[in-house]
Amino acid sequence: MEHLYLMYIYTVQTWQTWDLTFKIQGGFNSGGSMELDQEALSRSNDFFRGSHSGDRVERPHHTPSDFLRHEIKVLKNKAWKAYKEKPISYWILLVLSIAVMLVAFPASSLLSRIYYANGGKSKWIISWVAVAGWPLTALVLLPAYFFCKKFPTPLNFKLILSYMVLGFLSAADNLMYAYAYAYLPASTAALLASSSLIFSALFGYIIVNNKLNASILNAVVIITAAVTIIALDSDSDRYGNVSNSQYIMGFIWDILGSALHGLIFALSELIFVKFLGRVSFHVVLEQQVMVSLFAFLFTTIGVIIDKSFQRMPSEARSFKGGESSYNMVLIWGAITFQLGVLGGTAVLFLASTVLAGVLNAVRVPLTSIAAVVLLHDPMSGFKIVSLIISFWGFSSYIYGSSSSSEVSSK
Repeated sequence: MEHLYLMYIYTVQTWQTWDLTFKIQGGFNSGGSMELDQEALSRSNDFFRGSHSGDRVERPHHTPSDFLRHEIKVLKNKAWKAYKEKPISYWILLVLSIAVMLVAFPASSLLSRIYYANGGKSKWIISWVAVAGWPLTALVLLPAYFFCKKFPTPLNFKLILSYMVLGFLSAADNLMYAYAYAYLPASTAALLASSSLIFSALFGYIIVNNKLNASILNAVVIITAAVTIIALDSDSDRYGNVSNSQYIMGFIWDILGSALHGLIFALSELIFVKFLGRVSFHVVLEQQVMVSLFAFLFTTIGVIIDKSFQRMPSEARSFKGGESSYNMVLIWGAITFQLGVLGGTAVLFLASTVLAGVLNAVRVPLTSIAAVVLLHDPMSGFKIVSLIISFWGFSSYIYGSSSSSEVSSK
């Protein structure tokens, strides 16, 4: 469930590009020649400078290790320069945001699994917890208006209807992931949820004409292979109290949730393009608050119809650790999800979507490792291979998205 916010943001903001050795500045100038970044040229000349002998250019013999040391030195200088350009308060806030993002999202996933492992049974309650903390984001939005001197985005019928549709889809998505965490180990569920990248790329191409390049298609194939590996090794991590049919249903619900995830990403981008036309910190928070509010309302209706609220007292009494543990799991589940949302938003706007994408890729193995260490999830050789392949797929997707953005910006 925690993938929803971050991945949807990636689709509405342009990927910032990595600093390449040769950068194009301003395309072709008026004279028809292409201007290369002077710093990059200087770096290249410093490293490859040689003497001319007639028409032959003699270059020094550099080993790969020499080139690597040179590049590390350049990166260190750039990092120090970037550090000096920002106040210390900026770096403190960025580090805190990264820490919150990398801790809160995995914690939210683990708490969902703890709920079921200790006696919780309701899928609706876990779905409700995922959006019950929406007022926390709203509380952050109010000071954003004051300090940034911004006004709320005017609402119209089409925008409200769009938020309602996204809210309904988000509620359904949360319910699907709740079924996944009820029947699958947290490490397996997290790995399967990474397949949302596949669907976000495909739906983005179909609905908003996002470009697909070789790296993105490579990521689609790689992550599909990782999911297939998990499917082939299903007997190794199935809990004893989960039947084979339940495990299969958890697998299916996780994939369906990821597919719906991808649809939500594409629709979110379409809303920004059609109705908002701009992306800023407070606009992103506004959409998150409104979508979460409608998802909360739809989920609350489902909880009432299912009578899950009425069963909560008896469920709490039979919960392993008692009522206090039951309440803490649900409360912290709601808090950690929203903290992850806020941390992810801060990283996106303090640094770049590339950094957020890297952190999102790191979060998948973090969740899996934490589940193995804290919840004693089974970790077979097949799952380790799937974990490595998934990380590879994330990296390819990030590189492909960055390259597409660079090409489109020229």
